[in-house]
Amino acid sequence: MLAALALCALLAPPVIRWLGTRGFYVLALAPAGALVWVIVNWPQDGQPPLVETVEWVPVLQMDIVTRFDTLSAIMSVLILGVGSLVLCYCAHYFDDARPRVAVFGGEMIAFAAAMFGLVVSDNMLVLYVFWELTTVLSFMLVGFYGVRATARRAATQALLVTTAGGLAMLVGIIMLGERAGSYLLSDILAAPPAGVYVDVAIVLLLIGALSKSAIVPFHFWLPGAMAAPTPVSAYLHAAAMVKAGIYLIARLAPGFSTTPSWHVVVVVLGTVTMVLGGWRSLRELDLKLVLAFGTVSQLGFMAVLVGIGDANVAMAGITMLVAHALFKASLFMVVGIIDHSTGTRDIRKLARLGHRLPVLALTAAVAGASMAGLPLTIGFVGKETAFGSVWDTGAFPTWQAETIDIVLLVGSVITFAYTCRFLWGAFGRKVRSTPSPAVAKIHPPTPMFLAAPILLAVAGVAAGILSPQVGDLFEPYAETLPSYGHELEHLAMWHGFGLPVVFSIIVVVAGAALFLLIRRLRGALFRYRPILNADRIYDATLRGADTISLMLTRNTQRGSLPITQGVILSTAIVLPIAALAWGSRDRLEVGGFDSAVQVVIGGIIAVAALAAVTLRNRLAATLVVGLTGYGSGMLFALYGAPDLALTQFLVETLTLVIFVLVLRKLPAEPEPRHATGFKPLRALIGLAFGASLVLIGLFAAAARSEQPLHVDIPEAAYKFGHGANAVNVLLVDIRAWDTLGEISVLIVAATGVASMVFRNRRFGAAPRVADAARLQAGLNGDTTDDDDDPIPPDRTRWLLGSDFRDPRHRSMVLEATTRLIFPTMVVLSVYFFYAGHNAPGGGFAGGLTMGLALVLRYLAGGRYELGEALPIEPGRILGAGLAISAGTAVTSLLLGAPALSSAVFEVTLPVLGDVKMVTALFFDLGIYLIVVGLVLDVLRSLGARLDVESSAIDNTPAPVPINAGASEATGNRRGEVPQ
Repeated sequence: MLAALALCALLAPPVIRWLGTRGFYVLALAPAGALVWVIVNWPQDGQPPLVETVEWVPVLQMDIVTRFDTLSAIMSVLILGVGSLVLCYCAHYFDDARPRVAVFGGEMIAFAAAMFGLVVSDNMLVLYVFWELTTVLSFMLVGFYGVRATARRAATQALLVTTAGGLAMLVGIIMLGERAGSYLLSDILAAPPAGVYVDVAIVLLLIGALSKSAIVPFHFWLPGAMAAPTPVSAYLHAAAMVKAGIYLIARLAPGFSTTPSWHVVVVVLGTVTMVLGGWRSLRELDLKLVLAFGTVSQLGFMAVLVGIGDANVAMAGITMLVAHALFKASLFMVVGIIDHSTGTRDIRKLARLGHRLPVLALTAAVAGASMAGLPLTIGFVGKETAFGSVWDTGAFPTWQAETIDIVLLVGSVITFAYTCRFLWGAFGRKVRSTPSPAVAKIHPPTPMFLAAPILLAVAGVAAGILSPQVGDLFEPYAETLPSYGHELEHLAMWHGFGLPVVFSIIVVVAGAALFLLIRRLRGALFRYRPILNADRIYDATLRGADTISLMLTRNTQRGSLPITQGVILSTAIVLPIAALAWGSRDRLEVGGFDSAVQVVIGGIIAVAALAAVTLRNRLAATLVVGLTGYGSGMLFALYGAPDLALTQFLVETLTLVIFVLVLRKLPAEPEPRHATGFKPLRALIGLAFGASLVLIGLFAAAARSEQPLHVDIPEAAYKFGHGANAVNVLLVDIRAWDTLGEISVLIVAATGVASMVFRNRRFGAAPRVADAARLQAGLNGDTTDDDDDPIPPDRTRWLLGSDFRDPRHRSMVLEATTRLIFPTMVVLSVYFFYAGHNAPGGGFAGGLTMGLALVLRYLAGGRYELGEALPIEPGRILGAGLAISAGTAVTSLLLGAPALSSAVFEVTLPVLGDVKMVTALFFDLGIYLIVVGLVLDVLRSLGARLDVESSAIDNTPAPVPINAGASEATGNRRGEVPQ
């Protein structure tokens, strides 16, 4: 069902574009179909819940495990049932099917899928993934009107608050899962762990739940989210997302509701939220905000009921959970119809609307009756059950239980008052004999527009009348909680005269009186803004964070590279050494040198490092830095790591070339005013950093207590990766995901470097000799055929591009050598690529070898020779490489292996016979192409591009190609200065 809903979310935009807003009726079939599945598979008494397991990473306990029990089924009905009605409502709420509306439909179905996945997930890690999906989708839905500053602010606020709570929740999940030894909720609740550590984990989990369900102090984001379209408010902020936190509290209550921290966090904050949210709703003038703060109040009410941990109170909590979804979604839809018909939600501009829209007024009255807790509604049943069960609960001492019940009574009085205020504000006469201007120009809604809120309002009454049957569905969950000696009481409309009836009478009388009092004294009561306002505190917190970040940036990043490096290196020294000093250290083993050769190489590296900081000549300093890299490569070779040595040599050579390409444009030595001299602090930081690395390495090596991993890697590489070269198999199989990320970073780096150098669009292949020859002929007025050779026949021609270089920069020896060596290097690069899976080499080493061949060709023949060597745009090579590497994941799956792991397939060729190939070879091919494209891009930017700019600065005439990407001066449509 999750997969089907996800597929429908992808198909939703084209459906809306094809059918217009009526396509929402088609989209509603997706959650409606899932709802049918839920009803058909409803958990039965005495039967185990439906469990599905998809193995993913069993070692890390990250299998996808879903569990469909009573609580999941109740939440699923609300998510899918209300979701399908909201989508039908959207067909009339939106006037046109502009692109954003089409995407909106897909986002709504995706949100339904994420919420459905959340409530059926048994693995807490999977639950967290769906939890954050709802956060991201909520951000997109609340920010539907992205052109409005209020929508952007509301979406960002909701994202920041719920994501912060989600991060705390993730830490709690990991703590709880590690302590319990399982991340499955069913396992944890079957044998709940205990202790201070677990208490901290539960509090962190509850922080995520409270932030999602807008419980104080996280309540302020929900009213701000009313900037979203009304269907979003009716679905996310009434029936679905805000219930996620309540669901998590209800899910954890059977195992952890007896802990003291639980009662403080859930019950205390829940009661405060109920009273505060209700009181705030009485001061609002926007109908949507009245309902929003009312939602905050009701969420506090539900958090208290499901969090007490009593079976009878839990029955009331689940009943209120269902009742709230029905009446609040209906009322939000009513507000949307009012806004759509009159153009306003301000109660000061609405008078006698009930006379103009009696059906809508009756719908709002029925839904409002359930919200206020009037008889014959499911809201009345839930409220009555709550009053009676909380007063008698054994989860608290008597005085605490009675205090909580009285606070809930006060909150219910306020609820009745703001319900009256909502109905009066929306449909009342307001002492007017004629409708207000906004009502006078109303255009009545269509019957289908009214259908969804009417169905939900009627469902609230039907559920109240059928409360005994509805209660039978809720009882399996309530039975998972302790009853404290009380028999589980079934839901019913009437249990006889008692305390709940008295409390209900008080609610009606006091609520009506409070409404009349607020109506008369509103100006005096709400004249001043409240002293404490969570929204203003949120803004002040953001401003404080900005101020601190600016202050930190101002003091640590002053534009000075030495200071920036000093801060980074100092942090890298202090933090690990401090952790090492405070941690446990068993022993320290310091081994000597294995041979005199190591001493010699180490001495050379040390001398080169000292020379690098004393030499003034930039090129000489670069060369001695390279010497340290070559020395490291020799040590790799001595320790039996030919792959690392080969890669180190190739990378060091290529790095030196890149440095030289840049340094040729700089003075040989820095100017006297730029001389830094001897800096003791910098020297101290450098020595300390080197010493800390040595110290940490020694302790890390001495801390090993088990057999080193490298002992088993060769066998695992051959058995699972089908290769004898363990290093290459690590890169293309065992760590293939890491490698995929690293090559993506390489592409970003190449694009960034080239973009900074080119400063405009940099696409196009390197220019070729034929382009230069044609342009040179045109500049000289030569009308001879382009195919005529411009080089005199009596000269030896080693490289085509070198004929267009300044003769002072040419070297015939280098050109002749390049002509001979280049094909050999190309063949060698191909050999490294093919042999890398079983011998030293691989795609990275092969690509570096090919890159060095291109470097040699460029140094000998210039920028035109680069175009002759590889006349392909580097971006195409980079893109092809990334596509091939990423495509290997799909290929492995199709061949029955995990994504990006080695799968073997055999083919029979006419001459060669049976040929066995590994999919990792294609992954390596992508790496090969990416490295080649990276080198080509660097040569074009730091090499050829700088050559062009140098020629322009020196006023040296240089041949310029006149192809489609010719020149800015010729009106090139690519805007590219040719190389």
